[in-house]
Amino acid sequence: MYSEEHKRFIRKKKITSILVHLVQILLIVSLIVIWELLAKYEVINTFISSSPSRIVNTIIKLYNDGNLFNHIWTTIHETLISFGIGTLIGIVVAIVLWYSNFLYRIFDPYLTIINSLPKVAIGPIIIIYFGANIKSIIIMALLISVIVTIITVYNGFISTDQNRINLLKSFKASKRQIFRYVILPSSYPTIISSLKINISMTLIGVIMGEFLVSKEGIGYLITYGSQVFNLNLVMSGIVILLIVSYLMYLIVSYIEKILIKND
Repeated sequence: MYSEEHKRFIRKKKITSILVHLVQILLIVSLIVIWELLAKYEVINTFISSSPSRIVNTIIKLYNDGNLFNHIWTTIHETLISFGIGTLIGIVVAIVLWYSNFLYRIFDPYLTIINSLPKVAIGPIIIIYFGANIKSIIIMALLISVIVTIITVYNGFISTDQNRINLLKSFKASKRQIFRYVILPSSYPTIISSLKINISMTLIGVIMGEFLVSKEGIGYLITYGSQVFNLNLVMSGIVILLIVSYLMYLIVSYIEKILIKND
C-alpha cells in the first residue's frame, strides 16, 4: 500500500503532466487561430505567409492527386536508412576511439573541423561523386549525423565513473571486460539519448539533400514551391515536415522507454 503522501505526489505529477499538455495544445491552437484571422482580415500578406486554411487545402489537393504519401514516404525511407547507418557507424567509431586514445588524439581535431563545416558547401562535390540520386541524399545526411553521434557517444564513454573502472582494474580486468561490464552499461542512457539527436540531425540532412538533388520528398515540395512562387506549397511542406519530425521523435521516445524499462 502506498502512503497518502505518495498518492498525493503521484496525483500532483499527473495533474502537472495534463496541464503541460493542455497548455501546449492551447498554444498551437491559439497560433493557428491568430494566423488565420490575420490572413482573413488581410493584416498579413497571404502570398508570403499563406494561411492555415490554404495550407489544409493544399495538403488535401496533394492527397487527391495521389502525391502526398509518396513524398512523405520518400523522405521517411531516406531518413530511416540514413538513421540506421549513421547510428551504427557512430557507435562503432566511438567504441574504437575509446579503445585507442592514440587514435582519438589523431582524429579529434578532424572530427571538430568536419562537424563545423557547412555541409551544403560540399553538396556539389557529393553530387559529382555519387550522382543526383538517393546516394547523395544519404551521404549528406550521414555527414551531418555521424559526427554528432560519435562525439556524443564517446563523451558518454569517458564520463563513466572512474572509481568503478579502477575497481575492475584492481581485479585485473581486461579493457574489453571493463567496456562490457562498466563503460557500456553506464553509457546506456547516453546512447539512447543520442538516438533522439541522430533522428533529428538525419532528417535535417535528408531535407538538405532533397533540396539539392531529389525530385520526390518533402524537401522537393518546399524547393519546387519556392521555384514557382507557390508559397502555399512551401508552407504545406514545412507543416508536413514538422508533423513527420514530431512523429519520428515520438517513436524514438517510445523505443527509449521500452529499452529503459527492460534494462
